[in-house]
Parts: sequence; C-alpha cells; structure tokens
Amino acid sequence: MLATGQSIVEVCKELLAQYDIKELHIAAVIASTEGIEHVRANLPKAHLWLGAVDEEMTSKAFIVPGLGDAGDLAFGEKM
Repeated sequence: MLATGQSIVEVCKELLAQYDIKELHIAAVIASTEGIEHVRANLPKAHLWLGAVDEEMTSKAFIVPGLGDAGDLAFGEKM
C-alpha cells in the first residue's frame, strides 16, 4: 500500500544513494492520491505500478476505503 508515500520515498532515496540504479519501479496494490503526488514530487523518474487509487485518507493516514487495516492486521491481532 502506498498511503502518504513518505516511507517509500525514504527507502528509495537510500537505495539510489547506495547503488547504481538505472530504473526505479514501485509497485503497490492500492495507493492514495496524496501518496502518488508525494512520490512523483520526490522521485520524478520512478515508474509507478498501481492496482487501484483511492482519493481519500483518514487523519491517521489510512487509505479510504482502502483495504481496511490490512497493513497492521498482516502482523497479527491488535492488542
């Protein structure tokens, strides 16, 4: 999932600094409009491969309708 785009931008910048990357491809099942804009502003040469785009995020940066709490639930039940 590509919500705010901040994490993927930081990771990609680190990879670009350490390795001779000729093309950067980012794939996400679902993305927010805000996240796409952030990635494009900070990684303009990156190729984005997205399954779906949702327009809205909550105040906690969850994509709406998104996949629910899939990112957190993938690691077990919340306590």
